[in-house]
Amino acid sequence: MGKALIIGAGGVGSVVAHKCVQAPEVFEEICIASRTKSKCDELKQKLDGGKTKIQTAQVDANNTEEIINLINKFKPDIVINVALPYHDLPIMDACLATKTDYVDTANYEPPDIPKFEYKWQWAYKDKFKDAGITALLGSGFDPGVTGVFTAYAKKHHFDEIHYVDILDANAGDHGYPFATNFNPEINIREITAKGSYWENGKWIETEPLEIKRKYNFPEIGEMDIYLLHHEEIESLAKNIKGVKRIRFWMTFSEKYLTHLQVLQNVGMTSIEPIEFQGMKIQPLQFLKAVLPDPATLGPRTKGKTNIGCIFQGIKDGKKKTYYLYNVCDHQECYKEVGSQAVSYTAGVPAMIGALMVMTGKWKKPGVFNVEEFDPDPYMDALNKYGLPWKESFSPELID
Repeated sequence: MGKALIIGAGGVGSVVAHKCVQAPEVFEEICIASRTKSKCDELKQKLDGGKTKIQTAQVDANNTEEIINLINKFKPDIVINVALPYHDLPIMDACLATKTDYVDTANYEPPDIPKFEYKWQWAYKDKFKDAGITALLGSGFDPGVTGVFTAYAKKHHFDEIHYVDILDANAGDHGYPFATNFNPEINIREITAKGSYWENGKWIETEPLEIKRKYNFPEIGEMDIYLLHHEEIESLAKNIKGVKRIRFWMTFSEKYLTHLQVLQNVGMTSIEPIEFQGMKIQPLQFLKAVLPDPATLGPRTKGKTNIGCIFQGIKDGKKKTYYLYNVCDHQECYKEVGSQAVSYTAGVPAMIGALMVMTGKWKKPGVFNVEEFDPDPYMDALNKYGLPWKESFSPELID
């Protein structure tokens, strides 16, 4: 059917590449590109031998001209951006210049401001529409599958959705005293920022990790959950009419939070540059360099993740609750693609988003979030490509 350019060769990029070669009827050719070409070459070596043709390339994801040159050379039908959120806009600019479809997993975040919003990418809507190309934003798991889950719930189970609680639980154990399951820089910026949720048409801001609850997750058990700000709240509040409240919750262990607090206390999570041996360095970037690479956690991580949404609303004039979720086993993911479940749950939906656009199921000009399309073919693809979903009609609710 076509060609895909994958920008990023970390844990998520590796999963995307593995999954693309599982659908050679759609992804006839892929090019894996990263700042470090040797990582791309290692991936190609693992994946060669199937029907999908694989190339590799070196590219600076922050350099629009380099990306344009690579797109013009490889001529992909779509660019799958699994680089850092800082790189979204340069890659979108390159897609605009070459009239190439685009998909990513996380919204733009300025390098010097720990704040992620969709406003920068939504501002591209008319440009992409005029160019006749599609930009699909946030096709990871959260954001991504959580938005598709919401669209599916609205289409099949509710006349009105009033309350959405998004729950992200990771009960995996990698054995390290402290490590992050995805890019440490992005992970720590996200956790240490102020929390917020959407209620009655406005944002309610909280202090970082101020609101804590306990939740008994299917197949995982009871865990501590903390309210965070998360980007899909912003798009769902805009696209799901009549919603009264949307909250996002994530699990953290006491050990993890204790380590994080110590690192904050000594200034290691700061993004403000400091002088060190005649150089300017950002403490958080230095911390990222000394922490374990999330891409190496796969062989040592045991346990499961559970990510999903609890909905409350009205169907046929009656109140209804509905819980839609996925459970993913770290070791099973590693057996299949060599990555732990956090990378797997982000990478599989990125491939599915690209597949939706390339096959024409989600193809229209402009900039869109996943919940703006028909959820059914995406939900079918989740079952087919390794993220089967489960549902409950009497879930435990969060106060």
